[in-house]
Formats: sequence, C-alpha cells, structure tokens
Amino acid sequence: MSTTSTFGQRLREATRRHGPLCAGIDPHRALVESWGLTYDLDGLRAFTRSCVEAFGGHVAVVKPQSAFFEVFGSAGVAVLEEAVRDLRDAGTLVLVDAKRGDIGTTMDAYAEAFLGKDAVDAPDAVTLSPYLGYGSLRPAIDLAEQTGRGVFVLALTSNPEGPEVQHAVRDDRSVAGTVVTGATADNAAAAARGELGHVGLVVGATVGSAVQDLGLDLAAVNGPLLAPGVGAQGGTAEDLKRVFGDALANVLPASSREVLGAGPDVAALRERAARTSEAMASLLA
Repeated sequence: MSTTSTFGQRLREATRRHGPLCAGIDPHRALVESWGLTYDLDGLRAFTRSCVEAFGGHVAVVKPQSAFFEVFGSAGVAVLEEAVRDLRDAGTLVLVDAKRGDIGTTMDAYAEAFLGKDAVDAPDAVTLSPYLGYGSLRPAIDLAEQTGRGVFVLALTSNPEGPEVQHAVRDDRSVAGTVVTGATADNAAAAARGELGHVGLVVGATVGSAVQDLGLDLAAVNGPLLAPGVGAQGGTAEDLKRVFGDALANVLPASSREVLGAGPDVAALRERAARTSEAMASLLA
C-alpha cells in the first residue's frame, strides 16, 4: 500500500468504503483457547491468520495489540509483522497498538521502528503514550507526517486509574488538555487544507463528562479519535454524543471482544465485523 497520500486521506477513504470500525486482533490466552486453539506459537499463528483472512480488504482499520505477540518473543513479533504486511497488501489500514513513549534517542528509535521509511513491515499508524510530556513524542509525530503515517496519542482513557494522571491540573491546564492542545497544533496545517490530520487521540467512549469537565475541544483537534469502549463494552449512542459532540464525524470506534467472539470461523468473523461496523455507523449518525 502506498503512503504517497496522507494518513488522514487514506483513513477517510477507508471508512467511506468500509464503515468506521477499527477491528482488534487480541490473541490473549483466554480468547485463543476459546477458539479451540493451543496457546502457543502455532495457536497464535492460526488465530492471526484467521483474523487477517476475515478482515483484510473488508474492514477500514485493523488494530493488532503488540503485547500479545511480543509475549512469544521474536517468533511472535514475526507473526505480527506478517499480519501487518498481509493486511496492508489487502488494502486495509493497520494501527499497531504498542503505546510507545520515551525521550531522546530512544524515542527516535521507536519512531523509526514503527514509522520510518525503512521500517520492517511498518503499519499505517501506532499508538503512543505521552506521559513523559507530549513534546517527548516529537520524533514520532514528525516522522509520521514525513512518511505519510499516523499516530494515536493517549488522551482520556476509561480505565479507573486514568483520571489521576489525565485529569491532573497544572497552571490551570489538565494533562489531557496539553495532549489535546498539542495534537490540535500538529494538525493545523492539515486543517488549513481541509484534510484530517495525522495526529489522532485515544478517547474512551465511556469517560462520561470528562471532556466537558476539563474544557476540551475535540472537534478542534481535526484528527481521528480512536474510541475504545463502544458496543460490548457498554458505550451507547448517548455516550458517544456526550463525549465527542461536534467531533463525532472523526470517531473511529474500536471493537475487539464483540467481533472476535465470532471466531474461529473466518466467514463468521467477517460477517460479525460487517454487522458491527454497520451498528457503529448507526451510533455515529
């Protein structure tokens, strides 16, 4: 898949063609075994290949969770790389959920690993953690723009521990607010062109009134908003409207359990993904 176009352009086209769903590939032990597979490298490979066959060319975005591959060492990472390559060859955007974040040359290396022009089987985008400061992510944010890729930065997560960091305030601005402000600035050039920016945010669909409480303007970000927690995890149409408001058109709802529960049959997985995408589109209407 070419990266001559921007990530925002490719994402808009993918969701227009296939709907808004971001389907997860989460081969954790319980799920792999529920498919009747052994929790080992062979099981990981079989699980992943079924997902790739089901989703490739049929879903807008696929999000493999890197940790579930890394647990099997270099051989597991090779399975992830193969999945990224095959999905992209099928015309499907790939977001690797790795939540990388560091400083200096270490952040440079993470950026090159996932986003560089010479990266091995590079995905279209990667998730990043900003809790060494949003500015520490600069190598990845800038490199993604140069190579036509994207990043999704954690902003407001729905886990119970999240608010103690994300809602913390210094100089009258919350930590989440600094992330939103940074992403807005980095997407400003794309906004001026009338395009979706390459810096996305991760905002849980079940964070309640946090966006309003913290005074965040998600619409101004002009970037994709990855929204875990929709559907099986409890997020409703009302939740989405309350959390995202005027930014609803930029929401990319993520679903793993709801779709993967249809496995291991490839046709059933594909059908579940299609129905889930349709349901997500209705929630966002």
